[in-house]
Amino acid sequence: MHVVLAAGGTGGHIEPALNVGDALQRIDPSIEITVIGSERGLETTLVPARGYDLVAVPAVPMPRRPGTDLLRLGPRMHIAVRQATQVLRDRHADVVVGFGGYAAVPAYLAARRTRTPLIIHESNARAGVANRLGARFTRYVYTSFPSAMPGATPMALPLRHSIATLDRPALREQARGQLGLSAEAPVLLVFGGSQGAMRLNSVVEGALQALRDAGIEVLHAYGSRNDPPDPSPGYVAVPFIDRMDLAYAAADLALTRAGAMTCAELAAVGLPAIYVPLPIGNGEQRVNALPVVSAGGGVLVDDAEITAEWLTTMAVEVLKDGARLTSMGSAAYEHGVRDADEQLARIVMRVASGGQP
Repeated sequence: MHVVLAAGGTGGHIEPALNVGDALQRIDPSIEITVIGSERGLETTLVPARGYDLVAVPAVPMPRRPGTDLLRLGPRMHIAVRQATQVLRDRHADVVVGFGGYAAVPAYLAARRTRTPLIIHESNARAGVANRLGARFTRYVYTSFPSAMPGATPMALPLRHSIATLDRPALREQARGQLGLSAEAPVLLVFGGSQGAMRLNSVVEGALQALRDAGIEVLHAYGSRNDPPDPSPGYVAVPFIDRMDLAYAAADLALTRAGAMTCAELAAVGLPAIYVPLPIGNGEQRVNALPVVSAGGGVLVDDAEITAEWLTTMAVEVLKDGARLTSMGSAAYEHGVRDADEQLARIVMRVASGGQP
């Protein structure tokens, strides 16, 4: 069986694709996997690092208004679809599984051209252009949020196996030792995605002294493109955390944006969080966080409203109240889904074999 995964651009598209690839190979190591992506997105590093074959085709952004880009779209798309079609034929693909991003569009059109079964998974609360297009070519459409694509089948976000199976209490001591945190102090984990979040960085910088005075330690991923903060006792700052399982195990509370993957992972591991949705775009991050917040597993605050004083007050209130912290963690864990990777992998295998999901 040969499965082609189509995703590109951001980690939110690529990571769930790779998680399904991992699940497929855990179930049946003989399954062959190829990833179709772009030449410049995060997939150029993330895919090879996970051991998968990446074939890059030109990403063709879909223009939202008439202009010269629209006039050039036809020839550019033709080249990209032709390359993706050749990949499907050369690999004798049994199924294409798409997770969105502009680089996925040529794969969707190639699947239609070659009559290869196509499965779409949309992870965000509001579907992107690529998946809305791909959904026209298949009846196998799955969404983490039912409102994202009417008529789709609900399917939670496929998570990395090390996160889905994480036992936070069991790993806590080891994680804190490896990260340079004390064994007993409450820990606030701060991160804003792979590039960090300048707004969160600024708020943490202003709150740091008050947090430390309250006995709270901080593990802060500030982003590789941002300047490193000044070091201080009880404050561990790193540009990027490549072992999020350790970070989740070490932390008692998180301060973060509200990307779909972030919300799904924090719920799955039962880590309470303060969610600060990105204030730009179509508002999807707020929608991403609402279900777990409504379940009692987190707190939602607008970007414009969070200040150093607000963060200090909220963090101290939550971290110093053991009953509240436990209740929030339990609510998050009960909301989380930890086996969507395997669920979707088994659907992929049945469709690739000519059966029904």
